[in-house]
Amino acid sequence: MNKLYPSAQAALQGIVRDNQLIAVGGFGLCGIPEALIGALRDSGVKNLTVISNNAGVDGFGLGLLLETRQIKKMISSYVGENKEFERQYLAHELELEFTPQGTLAEKLRAGGAGIPAFFTRTGVGTLVAEGKETREFDGHIYVMERALNPEVALVKAHTADKSGNLVFRRTARNFNPAAAMAGKTTIVEVEHLVETGTIDPDDVHLPGIYVHRIVVNAKPEKRIEKRTITEKA
Repeated sequence: MNKLYPSAQAALQGIVRDNQLIAVGGFGLCGIPEALIGALRDSGVKNLTVISNNAGVDGFGLGLLLETRQIKKMISSYVGENKEFERQYLAHELELEFTPQGTLAEKLRAGGAGIPAFFTRTGVGTLVAEGKETREFDGHIYVMERALNPEVALVKAHTADKSGNLVFRRTARNFNPAAAMAGKTTIVEVEHLVETGTIDPDDVHLPGIYVHRIVVNAKPEKRIEKRTITEKA
């Protein structure tokens, strides 16, 4: 089975459509599938619900899809770097399901593992738990969280072989493996493509069984978030 596609646009063709639930890997601007996000914008699909730790920044990453109003809802844990996100949310133009970071990771992992729901103490007694089932275990209250099963997952890896076995680079691994495992169709953007068998099995971070399509982006932009501090008077 040939998993390699000549471009990000080709990799998305026939897969993405309006009103989908889509998971996007990355943490901040680290390890984001920037070519696939750009192709998703260019596809023109709309009314998307996007699962991602955050929503990029203005003009880059998922911020591109916010500018074109293709996202109707975000399922995220942090959204503090995007002014357009803030504007749309405060104007009631964008839905937001705020999810604690660890819970978000576990909801994706559970989806990939075939676990429909799990109980956690995180969020008990807060807005996070409103409307959700709670149960007591060993004297503590837990809230039930449902797994996430996105129709499509867009992820970024450093290296793939032609069978889709993936190697991630350091912290760029972040949410990418969990998103890839949870997606019903997973499309991966990589910087390096090698022949099957080249990667030592012990070095494989995610097996190719989870990967359906591969596109090479050999020279990603890789923007870096910079800390802003108050200048001394």
